[in-house]
Amino acid sequence: MTAPVQGQEAPPTWSLAIHGGAGTIERDRITPEQDRDIRAALGRALAAGSKVLSRGGAALDAVQAAIMVLEDDPNFNAGKGAVFTWDGENRMDSSIMRGDTREAGAVAGVSATRNPILAARAVMERSPHVMLAGKGADQFSREQGLEQAPPEYFATEFRRDALERMKASKTSSYDIDMKYDTVGAVARDANGHVAAGTSTGGMTGKKWDRIGDSPIIGAGTYADDRACAVSATGSGEYFIRLGVAHEICARMRFTGEGPDAAANHVIAELGEMGGDGGVIVAAPDGATAFVFNTPGMYRARADAKGLNEVAIYGDEPR
Repeated sequence: MTAPVQGQEAPPTWSLAIHGGAGTIERDRITPEQDRDIRAALGRALAAGSKVLSRGGAALDAVQAAIMVLEDDPNFNAGKGAVFTWDGENRMDSSIMRGDTREAGAVAGVSATRNPILAARAVMERSPHVMLAGKGADQFSREQGLEQAPPEYFATEFRRDALERMKASKTSSYDIDMKYDTVGAVARDANGHVAAGTSTGGMTGKKWDRIGDSPIIGAGTYADDRACAVSATGSGEYFIRLGVAHEICARMRFTGEGPDAAANHVIAELGEMGGDGGVIVAAPDGATAFVFNTPGMYRARADAKGLNEVAIYGDEPR
């Protein structure tokens, strides 16, 4: 870690940022009970990841710990509470990446792994591949001894109702509630390494085994100790076309932009293309950023210097 310039405040030794999705997240669309429950869940995820980092643990482990909390909470579109496909199934995607070696792992369309982020990490650490999909990914998960769950574990009435509303209205899933409850985390540990992870159930009513940006390295997730760690949430097709996560890291690495400037530039370009959503970014110096072009984003962050904040709406700190 580079020593601070004399008279300049030292950066935090570790930092963590998480998100639970972006979209039309406004006060008149969320009940007080939902607001309370979502903030509490974000707080628990932040605490889980912070515990790892405050004890000198790795950024990769902190990212995994935070995401698992959100995957277990039905308020988010990941793991328990994942949205339904057109055929009434829960099919989940996830990815994880470490910034020191740039190793990465991802799964797409898994149907039974209780915590898809664990399957993504297993692909990274226990296979020669980066991404597995569908039945093969399910088989690999079982062979690795990861905890499996039956279909009823993932299903919630809230998500089933969203599918039925979409079918009844004959609109696309982008138009049904414009909320992307994908979850993700980025971290910088005391050794200066960064990591990122993302997990989602995808789009309500998705067809033809559609895969979004969340499991795609460089689109929904990217980590590089030379630049930053990024996790994204939003209209996945646009994030794929722009390569959002890698684009942000490339700007930071090659232009010297900070996380806010780089992310704002790329999200502005995303908006010009017609996409919406947001990103969380962790820099090697411990700085973190939230950038989104939607009314709100479920988000939280903490660091070794005492920062600890949870926010939902666009008029709260970011």
